[in-house]
Parts: sequence; C-alpha cells; structure tokens
Amino acid sequence: MKRRTFVSGSVALAAGALAAPAIAATIKPYSWDLNPPMDSRENFIAWGKARGEDPVFLGQRWDRFQALIKNKDIWGQATMRAFLLTPREEFSAISPAIHKRAYEHAFLDIGYGVTMSGPHVQGRMTNVIDVKRGEKVLEIGTGSGVQSAYIANLTENAYTIEIIAPLAQRTRGLYDKLIDKGYTEFKHIKTKAADGFYGWEDAAPFDKIIVTCGIDHVPPPLLQQLKAGGLMVIPVGPPGAQRVLKVTKTQGADGSITTSREDIYGGKIVPFVPFTKLEGDKIVGTHNR
Repeated sequence: MKRRTFVSGSVALAAGALAAPAIAATIKPYSWDLNPPMDSRENFIAWGKARGEDPVFLGQRWDRFQALIKNKDIWGQATMRAFLLTPREEFSAISPAIHKRAYEHAFLDIGYGVTMSGPHVQGRMTNVIDVKRGEKVLEIGTGSGVQSAYIANLTENAYTIEIIAPLAQRTRGLYDKLIDKGYTEFKHIKTKAADGFYGWEDAAPFDKIIVTCGIDHVPPPLLQQLKAGGLMVIPVGPPGAQRVLKVTKTQGADGSITTSREDIYGGKIVPFVPFTKLEGDKIVGTHNR
C-alpha cells in the first residue's frame, strides 16, 4: 500500500501553489458533541447537509464508511465518528483530476511524488492505535493532511511531521483555510517540516504514534518518545515487503522496558515506500540499515 513515491524534482501538482479547494461555504463549527447519525444513509446526508456540507460527497463518505465496516477496517465508535466527520474531499481538492475521487479505495496523486492514502489502510491503522481524547498522537508523514485530520476528531493533541518542506507548508495552509471555513477541529493539529525518523523531541512523550512509510526496523528515537503503555503502528520489513505492526511499549515493576509486536494484517505483506531521510535540506536515501 503505497502512500508516496519519491521522484526527483516536482511534477504538475508539485510545482503549483495550493489549489483552491472547495472552501466557498462555511459549516457549523466543530464541537465534541457533534454526533453524525449512523443509522441510515438518508439521515447522515440530511445531518451533514444541515451542517453545511455537500450532499454528494456525504453520500460517498457514507458508502465508503459501510465498506470499511464490512471489511473490518474500522470498528470503534470513536473512530467511526471521526471518519464520518473527516471531509476527505477537501484534501483531494488540491487537483480537479482527483477531487471527485476522494472516497475511492485508491491512492491518489497529490503532487510532489506523493499520494493521498486510501481510506481502508487509514481506517485500520487509526483504529488499531485506539486514540482517546486528550492523548498526544504523533504522525510521521503528513502528506495530504487527511490522516491528521482524522486524528483531530479523536484528540486535541495531534502532531504531524512531513519531510518535504514545500508539501508541509502547503498542507499547513490547507488546514488554516479549512479552519476559517468552520472545521475548527484542525486547530488541534501541530505541523512540522523535518525528518520524521527523529520524531518530535520537544513535544514528546506521545501516547500513540502512526508511521506511514516502510522501514526495516523501528526507529529508536520514536520508540524512546513513545510513553510506557503507548502504541505505535508502523510498516516494518525489507523494501517493498513490509508487515504493518502494532508495537506496544510496556514498563515493568522494576522499571525495565519491553516491547511486543502484533501484525495488524495477520501476516499479509503490505508494500510501503521507504522511510526516506534528510541530509541538510535534501532527501537522500533511506533510513534502512
């Protein structure tokens, strides 16, 4: 499941400034009391339309939601609510070519050699770390911004790092535009342009960490910045053949730290692109050993 394919230089979307997303109207500002109906498609669309959202995209969101449940990629009530409140269409609006495809089970090109992850892998990885309100969550690989948008509906403390500086700037600009539109939950997101291998030391420790690029080992700085009792979900393995692992960090009564690993796809190989690294201000090679 490839989130991004790094290429030399910029192409098409990469070269452009932030395209104007569908931000004409305003919506009812966010509240933790917002509870979208989950009983029927009609009720959900009516509820979202009254909030100020587009009924066509609301219908697509509902249909993908049903597919996620059927495929067991989403199951917790909090995560289901978060998915139904996350406007993927606003993040795909970076390009007319992909705008209407926001809810497809596909990876969509957003420029900079980067793709917007599909909803199924995002749903499962997010549900696995079981984010609770108030927890501090770090995402490695901001990309389109939709993963942290999802997390922002689960906690007030979302942190995200993007290695491609102009993409990080573009996505931060999109968050700010959407906040102005009424999606005030995106105020919960703190962004940074940096090499995610080293985490975000100044903001650590984190209750949960989600990584969206493959590496052959768990980065020690990320494990160090994960709280005892915390969870990390990360693709681990050789290039192109990772398994998505849930890593649990535990502290014993004697103070010793141990970790356990669980494959969230039951042994299925899931290819992710490499966890790249920075040298100076250039992306050079990977963090594989």
